[in-house]
Amino acid sequence: MVDIILTTDRTMMSNHHGKEFLGFGATGVPVLLPEKLWMYMFAPKMKQKNGIPWQASYGIRKIEAALIDAGFDASVVDPDYLDRYIDDAKVLMLSHHDYFGFGPPSSTFASIFKEEPLNARSFANLMNSEPVRRAKKRGIKIIAGGPSAWQWNYRKDLMDEWGIDTVVDGEGEKIAVELVRKAMNNEELPRFVVMNNREAPSLEEIPEIKHASINGLVEIMRGCIRGCKFCSVTLRALRFYPFEKIEKELQVNYREGVRNGILHAEDVPLYGSTDYYPKTDKLIKLHELAKKYYKTMAWSHASLAAVLAGEKNDKMLSRLSEIILKDQDWWGAEVGIETGSPRLAEIIMPNKAKPFETRNWPDVVVEGAGLMNDQGMIPAMTLIVGLPEEKEEDVIKTIELVERMWDIKAIIMPMFFVPMGLLKNRDWYRAYNLSELQQELLKICLSHGVRQGKRILKGYFTDRPYLYTIYPFYWIFIETIQRIAKRNGYLYTDISEIKLPEIKKTEDQIIS
Repeated sequence: MVDIILTTDRTMMSNHHGKEFLGFGATGVPVLLPEKLWMYMFAPKMKQKNGIPWQASYGIRKIEAALIDAGFDASVVDPDYLDRYIDDAKVLMLSHHDYFGFGPPSSTFASIFKEEPLNARSFANLMNSEPVRRAKKRGIKIIAGGPSAWQWNYRKDLMDEWGIDTVVDGEGEKIAVELVRKAMNNEELPRFVVMNNREAPSLEEIPEIKHASINGLVEIMRGCIRGCKFCSVTLRALRFYPFEKIEKELQVNYREGVRNGILHAEDVPLYGSTDYYPKTDKLIKLHELAKKYYKTMAWSHASLAAVLAGEKNDKMLSRLSEIILKDQDWWGAEVGIETGSPRLAEIIMPNKAKPFETRNWPDVVVEGAGLMNDQGMIPAMTLIVGLPEEKEEDVIKTIELVERMWDIKAIIMPMFFVPMGLLKNRDWYRAYNLSELQQELLKICLSHGVRQGKRILKGYFTDRPYLYTIYPFYWIFIETIQRIAKRNGYLYTDISEIKLPEIKKTEDQIIS
């Protein structure tokens, strides 16, 4: 029995078959397959012992560690086993990447299919479950936080309905201890807490995780120097974890049986850098350290500009790939393209191309992506559709960029604009706003995704042969998407089929 339970719903309490990218499937709408099969493919149940999960999301592990260090009896509990622990608990803590499906991937799928995404459904099921309702009726205090804490501002009605006492928006390691102490003493809790950089924990105040994180993810830095206006991470203070701190968390994961991991930062190649040029010697030491504990590894995020600059400067990516690919055939990272328009890039992400010129952004993208492929790296790329300053000429530039990347082994995911970061007061973008040009962009990305998805899938499970038993499900999934898209005229099978004469005429009109 524990005093403080930390948990989340099934879409988050899963290691996605050890393949982090599969977790994006939990942001979708299960329209092609039965929901149970969809969940099994993208968010299967976590291995657990007496209801205590083997792995849990990194953010939850950080808060758990902070509470344990402060002397509290706290533990992460699998959502399917809450009834074993919750009747004796005094505080229930929740975290999520996307509570209500308002995040970019989820809201895009929801807007297109006009259905609630799976992650939002799953979280609602958790909050409406009998154990949670019973505990709230008894008087348990509920504190919510995590990367999507901002979404509660749009659903204050559910805060009342589900009995959420406090929502924490921002880095929570320090404030969590204070709030739990108040809750344990039956003191009044604030409704909303928004953390700023002055209140953010220093490196010394950030605890090391006590138990395994999902897919061995360990943080190497916080914050980002690029300052993109649509991103909330760039508002955080920049801090680099020292090697000793990183190694302690690698050791925790290794000790608990995790052999494959992810280095997490908004721009992994810029670890230790404040001038947009990768520090290759530091990166080599970091990756040699990680490879002491992990057989295979990946990056959470990387920028094309940093990858390209590092390679041009001192063969950074080539040298790192020699370390990474010793026991694996490839590795991946999430990469933000956002737009193919230098004009729009200058407005919303003026530092994205640095140390290169923004006017050369499309060339940086193509050359950087090609370099990644050459070094065994497969990027999952994002575009933002419907940015506040977007014009038709910008969409045309993005379409042209995707055409140039037709043969790049990658996934290019267009997502509708969500008001976050410095643009949090702007309007949301929805599917009914899509122009003819934007629809063409989505079609081209879908066509590219089907084509490259099949190529990627062939080698996706090579590091885990036991997963070949579920390989057919993903192949059928892609085949189904291809068949439906082709039947409805949404699919280009060859780049030569992409002809937009009327739209090109519109471009001429804009230019003139």
